[in-house]
Amino acid sequence: MSKPNRRVVQRRADGKTEVRKPGADRAGAVVPNQAAGIKRAREILQNDGGGELQVRGLKGQIRKQDTIAPGHDPESSPG
Repeated sequence: MSKPNRRVVQRRADGKTEVRKPGADRAGAVVPNQAAGIKRAREILQNDGGGELQVRGLKGQIRKQDTIAPGHDPESSPG
């Protein structure tokens, strides 16, 4: 089974928001705010065949997770 396609939206030290693939050396996109980061991450995942989107808070905790179609949601949980 292959690794799931994931993108993480998190705040950078300079106050901007980045969209990063876990394990990547650099961000795939840098945007001014979290809403723009979520929008861009959804676009990237949809163009890449779907996957998992994680939004992280200031301390790195996962605030929100979402499956972007045609990704596979392993659990039937809301959100």
